[in-house]
Amino acid sequence: MAKFLIVQARPEKLAAENELEAFLKFSGLSRAEVEVINASLGQRCSLKDLSKYSGIILGGGPLCVNKQEKTKEESELESFLLALLEIVKEKDIPFLGACLGIGILGKSAGCKISNKFGEDVGEVKITLTEEGQKDDILAGVPSEFSAFVGHKEACEELSEGAVLLASSKNCPIQMFKIKNNIYASQFHPELDHEGLCLRINIYKDYGYFDPEEAKKLMERNKDAKIVHPFKILKNFVKKYKK
Repeated sequence: MAKFLIVQARPEKLAAENELEAFLKFSGLSRAEVEVINASLGQRCSLKDLSKYSGIILGGGPLCVNKQEKTKEESELESFLLALLEIVKEKDIPFLGACLGIGILGKSAGCKISNKFGEDVGEVKITLTEEGQKDDILAGVPSEFSAFVGHKEACEELSEGAVLLASSKNCPIQMFKIKNNIYASQFHPELDHEGLCLRINIYKDYGYFDPEEAKKLMERNKDAKIVHPFKILKNFVKKYKK
């Protein structure tokens, strides 16, 4: 069986470990069925043979593609991810990007990325579009469901050819698709409450929220019914496993 490639962009060790654990848990993949690189730590895969993978999953991270002045490390990370996406687009390689993934795919595809539709950390209600309700990757996901978000930037406008799959009240572009096999979501399809609390602790000084609000954010979201986003990962693996 061809492996799935999981690309991480979190330099924070505990956050990266938790994210990988969640991707495996909710996709149903075993550790032996994936190849993992943490691109934020300078790890790279060959861009010449991406088609050998069943699919590629890109996680989130603190990089903002709309940021005007990036560090050397941020610029190198973004350059690698954009180069990867160029090949993904050219060959229509199965791809699923979460949070940062929508920024990278959006920038690569010519979408407008801005800070206009950033969302606070926590639960939001997501609504599928008509196209979303028909897409295989969203099979079994109801037309309205809850998911966790937390982001400074978002996709403000889609480029020609991109298909809107999901929206929320304060962020009109929550998920979109280009070509036949390339997807990205603003919400996290891998994040449960335990993972949310861990990330709140790790990223409390990164400007997503007032650090003094960390405990309140954890408490506020403890009863969130997050069930359906995980189906997206399972559907992606089921559709593209080879």
